[in-house]
Amino acid sequence: MNMHAPIRAEGAARSSTAVREMLMRNRRLAIAAGLILAAAIAAYFVLGRGPSAAPAAAPAAPRVTVIVPGRVSVADQVRVTGSIAARREMPVGVQGEGGMVTSVLVDAGDYVREGQVLARVDRSVQTQQVNQLTAGVAQARADLALAENELGRAQQLVAGGFVSKATIDQRTATRDAAAARLRVAQAQLAESQARLGRLDIRAPESGLVLERRVEPGQIVGAGSQPLFRIAQDGAMEMQAAVAEQDLARLKVGVPATVELVGNPRRFVGQVWLIEPVIDPQTRQGEARIALAADPMLRPGAFAHAQIEAGSAVRPVLPQSAVLADDKGSYVYVVGDDSRVARRDVKTGAVSNQGIAVASGLTGGERVVLSAGPFLNIGEKVDPVRQAAR
Repeated sequence: MNMHAPIRAEGAARSSTAVREMLMRNRRLAIAAGLILAAAIAAYFVLGRGPSAAPAAAPAAPRVTVIVPGRVSVADQVRVTGSIAARREMPVGVQGEGGMVTSVLVDAGDYVREGQVLARVDRSVQTQQVNQLTAGVAQARADLALAENELGRAQQLVAGGFVSKATIDQRTATRDAAAARLRVAQAQLAESQARLGRLDIRAPESGLVLERRVEPGQIVGAGSQPLFRIAQDGAMEMQAAVAEQDLARLKVGVPATVELVGNPRRFVGQVWLIEPVIDPQTRQGEARIALAADPMLRPGAFAHAQIEAGSAVRPVLPQSAVLADDKGSYVYVVGDDSRVARRDVKTGAVSNQGIAVASGLTGGERVVLSAGPFLNIGEKVDPVRQAAR
């Protein structure tokens, strides 16, 4: 019989129990260590790094340069836009009966004189009528001459009793009737010649041909559209749209400088007419600026102008202080609470002094000089004042 087997079984059981107890003790220690570590981390984030940790400092307000512009005397200018047009435009059409155009003698861009023939209309029928009436005048003149001769001979014979006084009266009446027929024939001839002359389309005055709307072979008549458009003396003007509030500052005779898009030249003119009517829809009026004849001035071209309107006392800002977006021009001002606010403005004349502000500022505000694009409305800043130029 083997006695060692029960002894080995009992030892193995005791060893297994000891291992289990050791594993459970290690697990309890690990859980306790984890709880202590979690509590320490929580206390660190809740209470801070320790009693000596200082609170974080608030960020400093950005420092910006501001200017108080005040008010100075500047040239008052009204800036306008508009288009170029003929100052006096003359439509030229058919005066007479009309017919087929046989020739056109000028083209757009030509300068014509008063009375110059621009186009000719077929005159074959009217020419024959003039020839017929010319022959009629010659016949009437011959009849008058014959009647006068017969009256003269009769007057010589009446003293001798060869011709009665009744014959003299008859010959006198014949002479007077022949003279009347001559005058009628002459009047008819003059009328026909005038009709023939009106077949020539002539320039009513000297000027620049702006447009030609006729070609040889075209049938024209008294009801046709104008065949030519002529600018009297070639003089041009700018038809400028002016805001209602600016019209009161303008008067006839003030100088203006006109610029065309894409043309570096400046054209000098003056206001010669201010229209008395204001458009109720746009609230704008029209000022006409007279310009001398120049090949570079083409009707219909877009232009903008500066009209001198005297002088005014206004704030003047450097160009860096004036910003613009889709709502228009504006500046940033710093209030008494050192916070930034937007102020919409209307700009005026631009000169070496800067940009004149027509409205929106009184001149006593603190205006941000150049840091506007980097600021936000309502942001608190540290303003540093710079002397106005």
